[in-house]
Amino acid sequence: MSSVVLPHDVHGSGPHRVIVLHGWFGDRSSFARIRPYLDGDAFTYAFPDYRGYGEALDLTGEHTLAEISADVIALADKLGWETFSLIGHSMGGTAMQRVMLDAPGRVRKLIGISAVPASGVPFDDQSWALFAGSAEEPANRRAIIDLTTGNRLPGTWLDEMVRNSLRNSTVAAFRAYLDAWAHTDFHTEVIGNATPALLVVGAHDPALSADVMRGTWLEWYPNAELLTLSDAGHYATEETPLALVSAIERFLAA
Repeated sequence: MSSVVLPHDVHGSGPHRVIVLHGWFGDRSSFARIRPYLDGDAFTYAFPDYRGYGEALDLTGEHTLAEISADVIALADKLGWETFSLIGHSMGGTAMQRVMLDAPGRVRKLIGISAVPASGVPFDDQSWALFAGSAEEPANRRAIIDLTTGNRLPGTWLDEMVRNSLRNSTVAAFRAYLDAWAHTDFHTEVIGNATPALLVVGAHDPALSADVMRGTWLEWYPNAELLTLSDAGHYATEETPLALVSAIERFLAA
């Protein structure tokens, strides 16, 4: 496996560098709603697209966590960032842990937004059929987004999220990354890791809830803390952008 420098945007010019990793349903544009409120004097943020997503739509690969990690480290090297923090949403939350392990001593802090644990995610047969089928079936994608935001948000927003995911990812990459984040278990490698970590969850997300974080991340990372956003589900970047930015930058600056 050879790494590439992923397509990316850079926001800000501050001394604390941060790489932001998107989730399964998004590309780097998923963070569009928080970007206007980020402190570019204190921080520099880089937003990459994974292979098969966004501007890397035609970039082929294995679509594994190890490949994302190698590509993110290549991006950090290209930017000249010896140390950096990582933010990961959902699938990006497990990918950022792989980066931390593969770049020892370089990662300052971790922030997981509805972040998949390093153990992956268990599925029953019915749930797996829903998620696996979403690669080809837009209605499955809509059902997943609705479920993980508490069945409470407007249908027009759900439709927009589905359209964006269809436009910004290939079917092959989308399906392969499901296996990567759901079935890759490397949690024994992170147990006892002292990297400071903030886990942000939405109160309306039944899948990656506060209880899930307590049974995984908070068990394994001695310097982890948990924050629940009462008005968010799985997509705090969309649902509560101002509260999310405040939490992110308070933790990074501490």
